[in-house]
Amino acid sequence: MNEISNAMRAKLLTAAVPYIKEYTNTYVVVKYGGNAMIDEEIKQSVMQDLLLLSLVGVKVVLVHGGGPDINDTLGKMGIASQFKNGLRVTDEATMDVVQMVLAGRVNKSLVAHIASLGGKATGICGVDGAMIKVHQKSEDLGLVGMIDSIDTGLIKALVDNGYIPVVASVGVDDNGTIYNINADTVAAYIAGALQAECMVAMTNIDGVMLDKDNPTSLVPKLTEADTAKLVADGVIAGGMIPKVECCIEAIQKGVKKVFIINGEIPHAILIELLTNEGLGTMFVKE
Repeated sequence: MNEISNAMRAKLLTAAVPYIKEYTNTYVVVKYGGNAMIDEEIKQSVMQDLLLLSLVGVKVVLVHGGGPDINDTLGKMGIASQFKNGLRVTDEATMDVVQMVLAGRVNKSLVAHIASLGGKATGICGVDGAMIKVHQKSEDLGLVGMIDSIDTGLIKALVDNGYIPVVASVGVDDNGTIYNINADTVAAYIAGALQAECMVAMTNIDGVMLDKDNPTSLVPKLTEADTAKLVADGVIAGGMIPKVECCIEAIQKGVKKVFIINGEIPHAILIELLTNEGLGTMFVKE
């Protein structure tokens, strides 16, 4: 039984070689958030995948959100969570919690997970080195930032020294005011600034589906024009619209491929990147 198992392992590794060669020495930006961050077993699986990719020469950058943790902490403090168009309304009290939870507890937890597996990671946020410069998106959203620029110097320095950068999605304006930023947007902008080979957006659904109630209607590949038509037809709607818009934004900024995958599937990243089957929806240029 062991001989068969070992032979199968060897076969799987050999089959992955062409895909490993495709991504070696290129940047892969992974956006991680939602329910995949709550389940400790899934979190461990994701960190293992990222470490493996890093060990075979992929320049991995992890961008994370932390909505459930923020909601939980706000609730414990008696602060109500409010959202407009999928974005968190962020007053000063909420921003204090966002900064504490995202750049603190969540960020360092992910770094510790990677370290526990023998990897090297460093937790940073957009405030560090003024990496993510922003301005206020709108008055009614409060301290929610719109990205003006990304300085990739710190990210590149960490990667070049063997670290996986773990980036919390907050930024800073010219006056030193700290802002909350949507994590999907941060991942898209960082991927574009790095001219990444690909960006992977981990969600709690399988990808874009023609019928949300029918898993077999998954759309494996979309261009910008395809996506615009699905939005116009109402197939892509609600909370999927901002996620898809970030995917298209990354493509427009020069990222070669963007994937939406179900982060709750064990080893989803490896299946998507290192096999010929894949799992989710891939966005590409026209």
